[in-house]
Amino acid sequence: MIKLLVGLGNPGKKYQHTRHNVGFMVIDELAKKLKLREYREECLSHLYRARIGGRDVLLAKPQTYMNNSGLAVINLLEEYSILPDEMIVVYDDLDLPLGRIRLRLEGSSGGHHGIESIIREIKTEKFPRLKVGIGRPKDKNQVVSYVLSPFSEDEQTLLYRVLERSRECLIRCVEFSPEDAMNFCNSPIV
Repeated sequence: MIKLLVGLGNPGKKYQHTRHNVGFMVIDELAKKLKLREYREECLSHLYRARIGGRDVLLAKPQTYMNNSGLAVINLLEEYSILPDEMIVVYDDLDLPLGRIRLRLEGSSGGHHGIESIIREIKTEKFPRLKVGIGRPKDKNQVVSYVLSPFSEDEQTLLYRVLERSRECLIRCVEFSPEDAMNFCNSPIV
């Protein structure tokens, strides 16, 4: 049973609309759908309390910066006695094109520093994660500037559909289970 939804990103207006913050965007979209207005600053995170499908669930946006996301996650798991497989982490994925999301039940970091930090702190790769495709720049040397850049105007319509699908995927994961939600989450958006 899923009890915690964690969206990864970097705090502050400077990073607010960047590709690397798509995890925050998904949590914001879910909070908006659930009409959640107020969060608490707790466990190094902005933390919302919600009910989805009659279940209590926490929505978190770690405020530790991406590369230290694990510090907030371990705090949340310990404070609320949540097991790693009872959370879903949402984050950007360079290897998926914009317009694709992929739900996985476990796995390596794939080079994502936020996921590396979480694995290091909680000492397991066995936790569900929702990867949100942001695509990859043509020039390998431009990865850092690419992930820290905003989505283009041309990408905005597709981004909205991705955020909508990601939000619905998380709701299904809580109401049913990640395993039951997998077909919905992994089917193409476009």
